[in-house]
Amino acid sequence: MELEDVLEEYLYHCMAKGYSNKTMINKRQEYKQIKQFLKEKRGISELESITTYDLKAYIREKQKAGLQPQSIVSMWKMVAAFFNWCEREGYLKESIIKKVDIPKVPKKVLKGFTVKDVQEMIDAFSFRNYIETRNKAIIAMLADCGLRAMEIRGLQSVNVKDTTILVNGKGNKERIVFISPALKRILIKYERIKKQYFKEKIIQNNYFLTYTGTGISHVGLDNVIKEAGKRASITGKRVSPHSFRHFFSVQSLTAGIDVYSLSRLLGHGDISVTQRYLQSLSDDQLLEKAISSSPLMNISR
Repeated sequence: MELEDVLEEYLYHCMAKGYSNKTMINKRQEYKQIKQFLKEKRGISELESITTYDLKAYIREKQKAGLQPQSIVSMWKMVAAFFNWCEREGYLKESIIKKVDIPKVPKKVLKGFTVKDVQEMIDAFSFRNYIETRNKAIIAMLADCGLRAMEIRGLQSVNVKDTTILVNGKGNKERIVFISPALKRILIKYERIKKQYFKEKIIQNNYFLTYTGTGISHVGLDNVIKEAGKRASITGKRVSPHSFRHFFSVQSLTAGIDVYSLSRLLGHGDISVTQRYLQSLSDDQLLEKAISSSPLMNISR
């Protein structure tokens, strides 16, 4: 079978599964590159002709081009997903990816936000106008709910209830996250100011809107986060939506939530992804958890 035909079928399969536009763009770009490599460097255009050695050569090509291990691993996940699907569909009789070695990614401990950092970023915005209030609410929700950037941007007003939020996550998988009283206080003010600001105006259904009443773009959200970090003088740390997700995870684990519950709140399909946050607990946080779970400390006297 022609590789190009099978790739096209697989891409339609991915669209039917509900992958995001961003994911589909990345997949198309990667499959275009590997198809070009196999044809030009290995003389292959048929799926059945591809071997483990060809895929190993592709990875070596990426390494020669100067790609970092993390980028190669991300690339390989997309390649592996395609060939695994081919095997499941019966287009390949056996796996040709199991013996392909990928580079080890150095484990970096993310220097995350402290409670003080987050509080100062929330306090960096006021309630004096719509945009200031919106930004305060965005920072507070990111920190208190651990939502992804795409989930914040795509959040619909109808899905924000009194104590819960219905989140549409990766692959259109829905989950429930919870609104704490501290967050609710900010959201009440935001909703009141938003209603007044957009009075008698036609707006989109997104919960968080630009000043013109449209949904916030990826760049727009990133600018809000960067502005929060700038106002709070956060230095030496990555200031991004994912950093708040990391903060939420670490704080939840420190407070004693089990990793299975946290995995559900984060919308992870695999608990091993959630377990990575355990590795980023600081020594002080581990000490706090150790003391709170100490058998002797919990014996009634």
